[in-house]
Amino acid sequence: MKTYTYTEKKDTRSGFGAGLTELGRTNPNVVALCADLIGSLKMDQFIKENPERFFQIGIAEANMMGIAAGLTIGGKIPFTGTFANFSTGRVYDQIRQSIAYSGKNVKICASHAGLTLGEDGATHQILEDIGLMKMLPGMTVINTCDYNQTKAATIAIAEHDGPVYLRFGRPAVPIFTPENQKFEIGKAVNLTEGTDVTIVATGHLVWEALEASKVLHEKGISAEVINIHTIKPLDEKTILDSVAKTGCVVTAEEHNFLGGLGESVARTLALHKPTPQEFVATNDTFGESGTPAQLMEKYGLNSATIIEKVQAVIKRK
Repeated sequence: MKTYTYTEKKDTRSGFGAGLTELGRTNPNVVALCADLIGSLKMDQFIKENPERFFQIGIAEANMMGIAAGLTIGGKIPFTGTFANFSTGRVYDQIRQSIAYSGKNVKICASHAGLTLGEDGATHQILEDIGLMKMLPGMTVINTCDYNQTKAATIAIAEHDGPVYLRFGRPAVPIFTPENQKFEIGKAVNLTEGTDVTIVATGHLVWEALEASKVLHEKGISAEVINIHTIKPLDEKTILDSVAKTGCVVTAEEHNFLGGLGESVARTLALHKPTPQEFVATNDTFGESGTPAQLMEKYGLNSATIIEKVQAVIKRK
């Protein structure tokens, strides 16, 4: 069994900042906009090096989306930055009408997603953003798992023509993917090979899935772990090839089970290969205040819950 280790933890939002900085040095069409959260989005270095290519919009997120849409008409590639809640829920109308409807080349970059925003509480957390974004025609939806993958994704989406929702987080998490990886939009990554169960995970839950696979291996259960960094377009072939071997699947995400990765996988299975599935996700609820670790534990977004769901789904084969 292939195992993964890490020597450092770092927040995925810093991966976005590093990727944006590199784009500032290599792509003169890249511009950045922020809604008064420069430090939180790690945009400082990009601004220092490219002050003329940065626009501080203030706490006016709807205006930011409209400006970003307009900038694309002149050939610019705008990257907008604010919390995930304010990148989607607060500005859904502007994204739908000004960006998605006409296929504008805007990169909506959203930090502090999910429960792990932590102590700021339910009003700032968002657990429905993936669903909101994936339902928009033509919108690409990406949810990265660590610093290196977030940096690579940030660089890659600049080359993609069309609107993108890039989702990342606040807490420091293990860095376990390659430093100079090639990020391919729409292509899942098989992390471990297995024969008993497929674990399809995204974002912060990818590391938890790997941790779960180690414990399952000790219990005699062979788990195949797939990192789904692109939720739309979904790599259906990789998922279907895996469940053809294992006969069951567990999906894991820091998102409501309604509208997220799990539902996209369920649709794929229903259409092509009906297969027992269990969900690790929040259960149609808002979050609350607490440390990221406390919230992930309370809402069952961890390796222990993944193990429970694996054992349950295997019984259904």
